[in-house]
Amino acid sequence: MLAQQVTTMDDGILSLLREERRKALSTREWQFRLRGYGLAVQDEDGAKILTRLPRGEAIGVLPADMA
Repeated sequence: MLAQQVTTMDDGILSLLREERRKALSTREWQFRLRGYGLAVQDEDGAKILTRLPRGEAIGVLPADMA
């Protein structure tokens, strides 16, 4: 349901996500690094959703190459 309510993300956010993913050695480390920015990745019905912490407000759906 959440995945249907959000759309694609801003290019600036995607750039940040890709840069942090490039620096991280694993998906787990990448998600830990994102928490430092106040972000988290949630899995909802097979879609990966980027959310703001601590409330879990949806920002957008991650592209398939980042899921």
